[in-house]
Order: sequence, then structure tokens, then C-alpha cells
Amino acid sequence: MKKSLLSLSLLLAGPALAAPSVTVYKSPTCGCCESWVEHMRESGFEVNSIDTEQMGAVKQKAGVEPRLASCHTAHVDGYVIEGHVPAADVKRLLQQQPEVHGLSIPGMPQSAPGMDIPGTPYEVLSFDEQGNTAVFSHYPG
Repeated sequence: MKKSLLSLSLLLAGPALAAPSVTVYKSPTCGCCESWVEHMRESGFEVNSIDTEQMGAVKQKAGVEPRLASCHTAHVDGYVIEGHVPAADVKRLLQQQPEVHGLSIPGMPQSAPGMDIPGTPYEVLSFDEQGNTAVFSHYPG
């Protein structure tokens, strides 16, 4: 009986899914970027962190306009993630796969993951390659 229960549980569980891999470019001295990397890892992402002094060039190559910029730029499964976007929003992006270039939290809102000072409302924006934006999610702070 135990063997059949084990087989049934393995069948219901299905194959294990690989953790999404995120490559993040950040300044070597940015502590809040390190905190966001930890937030992503704690949320099940595999993160490759690359320190660079050339963040302007990274953002330009990624298609991040200055008005959408934050302190770090990440890539996951063909999408750009700019700034302190919550892992839950990245997961939703990957699940829904909308036709956007990526997600951004412009600036550095104090309540966002990695900043962790409650009280500041913020929005996560989706953006396309032409720079058009839409609210992807809203956080009251």
C-alpha cells in the first residue's frame, strides 16, 4: 500500500520545474541591489549577479529609457526587469507571457523589495520596445 501511495504522490506532483534564471547587472557598491538579489533567490529564482560600472550602457542595450530607469537591470526569459520589481510580479510575467519588453519600477521607491522601508506606494509598469507603459501592479506601500 505504501508503494502505491508513493507512486500516486509522485504522479500528482509531476516533474520538478527548474528555477527561472535571472541575470542582474548592478553597481558593485549597491547594497539595495544585493538585497533585491536575495529577495529573488528567496523567492525561488536562480540569480547570476554581474557587477559593472557601466550601468548606463547596460540600460541602453536593454532598451530601458531614462524615465523607466532604476539602480539595476535584470534579464529573465527574454524580458527586462528594471529595478526593485517584486518576485511575485516577475513570476506572473513569466506565467502570463504578455507581449511586453519588460517590467520596471522607475526610481527607487522605499517600500519595494530590497529597499524594505514600508509606507511608500508604488507601481510596477510594463513597457514595450517603443517605451509605451501600462500599470502591471500597484502596491499601497
